Amino acid sequence: MDGLSDLILQGRIVRDSSNEIQIYSGEYWKKQVVDFRWYQNDKPTKKGIRMNLEEAKRVHMVLTRILHEADIDVEMD
Repeated sequence: MDGLSDLILQGRIVRDSSNEIQIYSGEYWKKQVVDFRWYQNDKPTKKGIRMNLEEAKRVHMVLTRILHEADIDVEMD
């Protein structure tokens, strides 16, 4: 995957023994981005999304609202 070498791994969300989401941040094409990518057996799949920080902020607001409406507490690692 081009450009991921300039991004820093920020976290992993494990689904099962062979699937996880890896979350990266950093600079991609001279823009600060966040990248969510599915990995299977430690290899990136084509599934994922990369967004700039303004878009990430909007996604965060939507996810926070959804979790709040579902009455789910969110813990930070």
